[in-house]
Amino acid sequence: MNVRSKDKIARFAFLLAAMVTILILVLIIFYVLFNGLRVVTFEFLTSPIKEMGKEGGIFPTIISSIYLALLSIIIATPLAVGTAVFLTEYTRENVATKIIRFGANCLAGIPSIIFGLFGFVFFVIYLRFGWSILSGSLTLACMILPTIIRTSEEAIKSVSYTYKEVTYALGGTKLQGIYKIVLPKALPGILTGIILGMGRAIEETAVLIFTAGLSIHIPTSVFSSGRSMAVHFYTLAREGISIEKAFGTAAVLVISILIINSISYFIMYRFMRKYT
Repeated sequence: MNVRSKDKIARFAFLLAAMVTILILVLIIFYVLFNGLRVVTFEFLTSPIKEMGKEGGIFPTIISSIYLALLSIIIATPLAVGTAVFLTEYTRENVATKIIRFGANCLAGIPSIIFGLFGFVFFVIYLRFGWSILSGSLTLACMILPTIIRTSEEAIKSVSYTYKEVTYALGGTKLQGIYKIVLPKALPGILTGIILGMGRAIEETAVLIFTAGLSIHIPTSVFSSGRSMAVHFYTLAREGISIEKAFGTAAVLVISILIINSISYFIMYRFMRKYT
């Protein structure tokens, strides 16, 4: 077998792997939407939960999910991007950087149920935040930190050192170079990490059951308990309360993630065109 034939076989194998991955995604989305969209109506989206989810809609869970996702991203993003900037711009490869990266990798491998127990013990009990949006968001922020750190670090590393040299040649400081050149150039990669973190925050269940609680009411503050869409779906399906409502909630959750990803990638594309 010659080199060209091997190359064709390898290309076909990689293409097949990509197509199988896309097919699995399409099948999952189709199955959820096929069973769930028949339940999704305007009343379903805007009505409160009644009879533990057997009747009514999912409006409180939509509000709780938005609060949890946004607050966790607001907390995690500055910490993660700041850590990535420190690792790439303000320190050389040494024992300290290896320890930080090792800690981030270990944090990424911890099961979500462990994060839930940590959040319950530390935020809910020790800091006395109770089952609340704040406890859930802080725990989610801890969970998505390593994802944003790693993607931000790789994005910053990909920025050519030539841009930094030009900044220094024009009399700019390191901070000016980072703020005006490095971060705008690395923004698409940073946004990718934020998108992944937000997606994980929206779909998380174990963490929020232990920290945010199971309240079926609309949260009035960060100290109010709230039930996310993912937790509501899990509760309806596990307890057998209403499989139809569970599929409807899952459909709204899938559509929400698709909309968030589409908007985020559109914003990322605009930034890439601006700085390319």
